[in-house]
Amino acid sequence: MSEQERPAEGSAYPFLKGHGTQNDFVLLPDHDGTLHGDLDPARVARLCDRRAGIGGDGVLRVVRTAAYAAAREHVDPAEAEWFMDYRNSDGSLSEMCGNGVRVFARHLLEEGLVEPGRPIPVGTRAGVKVIEVDGDRITVDMGRPRLLGATEVAVGSTRWAATHVDMGNPHAVAFLAEGQPLDAHGPVGPLLEEPAYDVQVYPHGVNVEFVERRGAGHVAMRVHERGSGETRSCGTGACAVAVATALADGRSGVDATYRVDLPGGTLEISWTADDRVLMSGPAVVVASGSTAL
Repeated sequence: MSEQERPAEGSAYPFLKGHGTQNDFVLLPDHDGTLHGDLDPARVARLCDRRAGIGGDGVLRVVRTAAYAAAREHVDPAEAEWFMDYRNSDGSLSEMCGNGVRVFARHLLEEGLVEPGRPIPVGTRAGVKVIEVDGDRITVDMGRPRLLGATEVAVGSTRWAATHVDMGNPHAVAFLAEGQPLDAHGPVGPLLEEPAYDVQVYPHGVNVEFVERRGAGHVAMRVHERGSGETRSCGTGACAVAVATALADGRSGVDATYRVDLPGGTLEISWTADDRVLMSGPAVVVASGSTAL
């Protein structure tokens, strides 16, 4: 990819803005992979800046798998025509984004890039995710979770036991004690300051979820995403929370469905008897334009 093929400094290129349960993203159409090259992390950070840029929790580049060498390291183009090249708001790479992949699928449908009414395979750094759209409800087969045992996280001087669940990216799920509030007055603080964790267990960082039980099959959570800080929602995090809750409830190996409330909305997560995690929720594209950032 030559520098001449990339946007010259100050030249405009197209973008879209979308969100899934208020986890928001800047989408960059780059179908043949020639517009943004390797996608400079500094450009990602500028786009995601909420004061000087467009604003977002991350960037989703929309590129054909066959056109992007880095995509072909993870996905066979014969299995998924489209690849979601996801970057955190600080420009760092991430394997997967559950809310982002729903927004990505919504964009493909609205632009006529996939056939309506059929499952949509999308390539990610965590493999191919298959998505079905039924009106406002978008369901993603997130695959099989990896259960990696007990761990521990801390915020300030407060520590919690946590469950290590990998949903294609790493999560540490910590349950608050009964009576510990999840809101700004609780022990996780008003902005979820950077949680501490064992760097030997998580050498590439970790997403940390704090969970409050609200009833049978019903939990609420807040999340600190690596590379982005606290976000209004995290799809893979909600999946990890549902899996950790099912484990705590003794419901592994059966069909277990949980309502997961997040600051930005609600997701429904099912962990099936055949060990698949299905995530259902909304996603919308709210704006489009051009930028020279």
